Amino acid sequence: MQIKGTLMLLCAAFFWGTTFVAQMAGMDGLGPFSYAAARYLLGFLSLVILLIFTRKQRAKERRQKKYQRGFLIGLLIGFVLFIASSMQQVAMQFTTAGKAAFITCLYIVFVPLGAKILGRVIRRENFIGAGLAIVGLYLLAINESFSIQIGDAILFVSAFFWTAQILLIDRFASKVDLVELSTAQIFMTMLLSFVAMFALETPTLPAMADAWFPIFYGGVMSAGVAFTLQNYGQRYAEPAAAAILMSFEAIFGALAGWFFLNEIMTTREIFGCVLMLLGMFATQWTLIKNSL
Repeated sequence: MQIKGTLMLLCAAFFWGTTFVAQMAGMDGLGPFSYAAARYLLGFLSLVILLIFTRKQRAKERRQKKYQRGFLIGLLIGFVLFIASSMQQVAMQFTTAGKAAFITCLYIVFVPLGAKILGRVIRRENFIGAGLAIVGLYLLAINESFSIQIGDAILFVSAFFWTAQILLIDRFASKVDLVELSTAQIFMTMLLSFVAMFALETPTLPAMADAWFPIFYGGVMSAGVAFTLQNYGQRYAEPAAAAILMSFEAIFGALAGWFFLNEIMTTREIFGCVLMLLGMFATQWTLIKNSL
């Protein structure tokens, strides 16, 4: 079961990492909320199809008292996801896909710290990992004149909300219907994205049609498939283990940005990424050592 969960979370990380490129491309003619609304609409529709096709099996599991309904908690997590993903989408107007992927993945440092607040054990390597990640973030996001780009600052704050989303899923993944949770989560994010879109932007159908592939990829593969894989994967892994697996989205994101968008990082930024990656692994050192 652990192998199954590992593969699910790695696949989710791949889709999330490559979606950073789709998010950049999708905003060529669309505002951040317009892209997000269209993306999550497709994600929601794909999950409704999954909801229908799995209804008999899920009804059987509920009769056996395996899981509770997941719609209500999904709506709550969807509210947190909306804040996290909206901040990320807005920030990506002012930064690169590679930097966005690495800064977002600070949740791997924050998850153990958040878990401590919830009564879990926090180890010495968690503090070491946090220190390395902070130094790495400084090199990656703050330039020689001691200024930080607005996009990088927004991404840093969004990492706290991604942390909350991971901890909430960890709290309920073993107790509720995960297809219902995923559907409700994406529905709430979609709904709030549409509200923000109509309040703050003026989208057009031609612009959305031009961005159909980034919308499709970000909606179906990331919002629909990846978040469902996350929910199932976290059923078989503790939050710290899940966080390190999902943090591979940083590597996938940087590689995708280099391959598809020709993004180039300076030596300073690359060194910052390396330190952040070391910090991510240091945070989970006990887990890695015990698995060898």
